[in-house]
Amino acid sequence: MDIDARRGSLLVLVVATCTSVLTGPGQTIVVSVFIDHFVDDLSLSRAQVSGAYLIGTLVGAALLPFVGRLIDWRGVRSAQIVIGFAFALALVNMSRVTGLVTLAIGFTGIRFLGQGSLSLVSIVTVSLRFLRNRGTALGVFSTVSAGGMALLPLALAVVIDDVGWRDAWLISAGVVAMTVVPMAVFGLREMPRGTAGLDATMSNPDDERTVHFERSRAIRTRGFWMLAAVTGCSGMLATALNFHQIDLLGEAGLSTSEAAALFVPQVIGSTIAGLAVGWISDRIGVRFLPAAGMGLLVIAHLLAAIVTPGIIVIAYAIVLGAMGGAVRTVAAVLLPRWFGTRHLGSIQGALTFLGVAGSALGPVALALVEGGFGSYRPAVLVLAVLPVAVMLFALVDVEPRIDEASGT
Repeated sequence: MDIDARRGSLLVLVVATCTSVLTGPGQTIVVSVFIDHFVDDLSLSRAQVSGAYLIGTLVGAALLPFVGRLIDWRGVRSAQIVIGFAFALALVNMSRVTGLVTLAIGFTGIRFLGQGSLSLVSIVTVSLRFLRNRGTALGVFSTVSAGGMALLPLALAVVIDDVGWRDAWLISAGVVAMTVVPMAVFGLREMPRGTAGLDATMSNPDDERTVHFERSRAIRTRGFWMLAAVTGCSGMLATALNFHQIDLLGEAGLSTSEAAALFVPQVIGSTIAGLAVGWISDRIGVRFLPAAGMGLLVIAHLLAAIVTPGIIVIAYAIVLGAMGGAVRTVAAVLLPRWFGTRHLGSIQGALTFLGVAGSALGPVALALVEGGFGSYRPAVLVLAVLPVAVMLFALVDVEPRIDEASGT
């Protein structure tokens, strides 16, 4: 790859990573900062807010496969321009919510356009641009994205204290509009119009899989459903733990500010795991990496059950972050490696739909189980059964065969 091509690839990686960070206002890690304000100012219970979040996330997730088709048809540049503008409008709408119904509508907008659609565009952008070092590129992408996103709750907490939560949504909308759209216009000009046309600057096309699965074929393979189980379980339980983090850690004796600050060690864990998984996938292999991600999630649940102020709560945050970094990177690496890139938007959209659907169920599931036991400690132990089951599934060799692409 020549110098100009390297610079072009670096620019695309920077744009995609910044775009991923700016999905933050639609992510649970940021929305959690607003939960208490919704409860207090809108006169809603925590269960009602969780229910609105569930509805918004599920409805938004159901629309993601259509976004995948848009990416395959028009390319990542056009998709990011449209989605970035729409996401900014959705953030403006969040500043105007007045009750349960409008909150659910608002959640639908930011979860569909931010957490789902814009995240989908950014990850497909990196997957299309890089071939030989795709794992490393995705590791850097996931790591820096998680790091940048982890700073947003602290930043928005300061903004909320200064101008109020409604104006904080308006400021977020302005930042998204002034960054996401221009970055697509000027930074993604070299990207192909659709995913069928790979960028000529990507090195060694012989490394790329020559068979490209259509979405209808991909979703019939065990490999796809293993990835769906891993990403769905990760999304469900990580979202549950993050959504209820203030309450969960408050039960263990941590203050609100101390609980919020634990997003920082999560970034450390995500950084280490994301870079490690990217490097391993390029140089060693990915055979056991999905199962390893689920193993980390099991450990995180065990630590959550015994969490106390001090080293245990820090270890919990690091392990939970490491799980997220590992799962995000390995799923992003395996999709194009197993199924090709021609229909990557559609396939990634289907996988993202299942992951987002899982994240929608997580907060409600943990709230219900916690309500039954009256404590988070037994609740997280019960839910740890899920990653154990998925880990066993991920240990099976399920890599799709080439003949499965044609159904023969």
